[in-house]
Amino acid sequence: MKPKLIFFDIDGTIYDHDKHIPESTRKTVAALKDAGHHVFIASGRSPFLVKPILEELDIQSFISYNGQFVVFEGDVIFKNPLPEDAIERLLQQAAEGEHPVVFMAEDTMKTTIAGHPHVSEGIGSLKAPYPEVDEQFYKGKDIYQLLLFCRGHEEKAYAAFPEFDYVRWHELSTDVLPSGGSKAEGIKRVLERLPYEINDTYAFGDGLNDLEMIRFVGTGVAMGNAVPELKAAADFITKSVDEEGISYAVKELGLLK
Repeated sequence: MKPKLIFFDIDGTIYDHDKHIPESTRKTVAALKDAGHHVFIASGRSPFLVKPILEELDIQSFISYNGQFVVFEGDVIFKNPLPEDAIERLLQQAAEGEHPVVFMAEDTMKTTIAGHPHVSEGIGSLKAPYPEVDEQFYKGKDIYQLLLFCRGHEEKAYAAFPEFDYVRWHELSTDVLPSGGSKAEGIKRVLERLPYEINDTYAFGDGLNDLEMIRFVGTGVAMGNAVPELKAAADFITKSVDEEGISYAVKELGLLK
């Protein structure tokens, strides 16, 4: 079999609901690599939050920030930071709504408000510490994503910013991306660098920020625990992450003998 490009989301896909990597997933990822396939992590997380998973699975290629920062075999091949002037205008709107914002750079994150319970809950779900406060952190720096802490019905107030797209990852928070940004855009950048066709690509995911990726690749796999919208878009629905869903799909799709 010709080697394939295989992209895995983290939470609810690689990670189970206890934020652990199932042993079956470890073995499957190792077997895919041994078979010559290129394995990528594709996440909304930052590079510094993806790093522990990469090290645990011995993976050197990843798409982070929902496609805005892409690395292949340890080399950065694409960066797409947010426009600083648009960040400044969004911050004014966020201040009016008393909505905290977290700035996500390549190697660190900072926030606008100290000790906010929504930030504590959201960032805590990523197994990360509460960010330091630096309201001016975005100035003169490459910021690849914002975490905007507001509820779904409050997000409408931010629709007036054509520079941004919004992807909700938590009931209290949404990712703020460059307009048109997605994991699919990151995969496109990989395909520009490697001699592969779209039919050679596979992606596994469970959430709304996986939707464009699942639609774009040759074979999109929704976990059994995925949101209904993702299952509707997928080419294959596997078992849940707690039922060895990755291992099951890889075998059913013939990626491993």
